[in-house]
Amino acid sequence: MTPLDDLLDRLDARLADTDAALRVQHEREAPGRRPVHTVYVPADQFSPGLPARWGTEALALLDEHAGDADRLAAATGLPEDAVRSALPRLRVKLATEPIEDLRIDFEDGYGYRSDADEDADAQKAGQAVAALVGREGAPFVLGLRVKSMEARDRRRGVRTLDLFVGALVSGLPDGPELPPVLPGAFVVTLPKVSSVAQVEAVLSVVEAIEAAHHLTAGTIGVELQIELPSAIQSPDGVATVAQLVTAAGPRCAGVHYGTYDYSAALGVAAAYQSLEHPVADHAKAVMLLAAVQAGVPAVDGSTNVVPVGTTDEVHAAWRLHARLVRRALERAYYQGWDMHPGQLVTRYLATYVFFRDALPTAAARLTTYLARSSAGGGVVDEPATARALSAVILRGLDCGALSEAEVPLDVPQLRRLSRPRH
Repeated sequence: MTPLDDLLDRLDARLADTDAALRVQHEREAPGRRPVHTVYVPADQFSPGLPARWGTEALALLDEHAGDADRLAAATGLPEDAVRSALPRLRVKLATEPIEDLRIDFEDGYGYRSDADEDADAQKAGQAVAALVGREGAPFVLGLRVKSMEARDRRRGVRTLDLFVGALVSGLPDGPELPPVLPGAFVVTLPKVSSVAQVEAVLSVVEAIEAAHHLTAGTIGVELQIELPSAIQSPDGVATVAQLVTAAGPRCAGVHYGTYDYSAALGVAAAYQSLEHPVADHAKAVMLLAAVQAGVPAVDGSTNVVPVGTTDEVHAAWRLHARLVRRALERAYYQGWDMHPGQLVTRYLATYVFFRDALPTAAARLTTYLARSSAGGGVVDEPATARALSAVILRGLDCGALSEAEVPLDVPQLRRLSRPRH
């Protein structure tokens, strides 16, 4: 063994913890289909037919207020050619899979009810999710938002989660030998999180509920909703959100921005509370830093301007929402909240236009990269950029913006390129 070999062995030992942490991070960064939005509906309004009904209502609104590409482009402010290209895909999406990620809300959207009413709604919602499972076009991510871990709410939130999961599990078919496993991705959203202790508390609750209902350990994911300044930065200047995500560990399914609670907590006047406000941009940028390093999504919030009323009012709401969706995508927030069926129109339209716009450049640069050439506008891309270029095409494929026939590259190769280097 040479002196250099001895040094390398000592470096391996010294960096073993760092290497292990990077392997875990790379595993969590491994690409897979992720939703482009999260739809929140009050628990008492949820039924198994809700996703299909939202798609039907979105199509009806589209036909009533902008039935062709020219009118839709004018209504949304998106380029006419891009809208014309994306519109057929939009119609198919609304008819076949209108909601990708659904959260049944027992918090602000539901409010405070009697214990008897919330008990009943929790059980009904769990039964309804069980009935929805396996239906064609059902959301591929499901979950609920419970009340917070604050003193006033925690007992109610825990009880609701337990009743919901119990009703859901009892309604699912399961084999005689295997414990029931919730279908697909199942997520609990923790609102108004402000401390690591609250995250640790909800993890203990989830573990206990999995055990009580004989679920496979790790079945239930946890999302953290960022609605308080203390969840972004502590009084001593520490980036709290990174600590919260780290505390959530492998169960962390993402961090979501709460537009109005966060803005109000910072004293922003109601008329100026928006996803575009500087305080929102700062919070989401800090969230993104934490989320990327954990391999989970940083999710944009909502707008309370919904497409209802006259055609002019619907168009104004669509134009705003389309701009906000495009703005978020450009800033690497690939998922956001939708609160009304009409917002599905602009969610998918703006998303499809974004990914279809991105395809020609991404495909050309990847072709050059794969050929190990510096041609193509003088851009010489590195492996990290190739991963990002691959990821944007794959996101477009996963959400329906693109078809494999439109992608002039081998899709399995793209999936290999998009994986972080181990």
